[in-house]
Amino acid sequence: MEDWLLTPSQYGSLMGGARATVQLLAQAFALGVVLSLIVGVGRLSERRWVRGISFAFVEFARGISSIILLFILVIAIPILLQDVFPWVRGQPVIVMASIALGINMGGYGAEIIRGSILAVPKGQTEATIALNLNPTQRLRYVVLPQAMRIILPPMGNLTIEILKGTALVSVAGGFDLMRVTSNLEASMLAGGVVGVTVLYVNVLVIYFVLAQIINGLFRLGERALDKRFEQREGRAALPITIAQPGGG
Repeated sequence: MEDWLLTPSQYGSLMGGARATVQLLAQAFALGVVLSLIVGVGRLSERRWVRGISFAFVEFARGISSIILLFILVIAIPILLQDVFPWVRGQPVIVMASIALGINMGGYGAEIIRGSILAVPKGQTEATIALNLNPTQRLRYVVLPQAMRIILPPMGNLTIEILKGTALVSVAGGFDLMRVTSNLEASMLAGGVVGVTVLYVNVLVIYFVLAQIINGLFRLGERALDKRFEQREGRAALPITIAQPGGG
């Protein structure tokens, strides 16, 4: 069993890398969700130019390789804009990497949002029109709450994919779990350790645990939504007793 364990100091280093990965994922997820919502709703806009811009963003975000986008934002953009915007040059790699991963998530997430909104029965929208709700109120109070039950499962899968994508940050010079792993591998090889399989097995376990935590959180969200809708449906199905006039 000891052959599959690392030293306490090595585990400490891996935990530090895992925290950096989680921070990177959280920032990319926040940006990705915002972009997904804005662009996904924009894809259904009545204005042609809004639909056009949203469509162009989706195709760009989904069509470009994540690692290429990462290199553009981390390396190319700071060099090209350093004279016009000097502050761009000094941005931490993790910030620019979060933007790159957030854009990538936003492209795929927008299509999830769009498809989920379209899956809501048209009768719901027609009812909101009859109630004289404006488009924002329809989306906020009626359409999105129902679409969330459809959005969560694929969005959870997408978040796990973005977690895997964080491993690319080390290639661009960022600090994350894979960067720590590369450093540990180099030190182990320098110390005469030939087999580093145990190191990558432990890293695999860390990524697996993080993915399962994400999966569990989204499942909890799904159950909470299902429970809320079951309660609403139960209240709607309550029988209404009408007092009958007494017989003569």
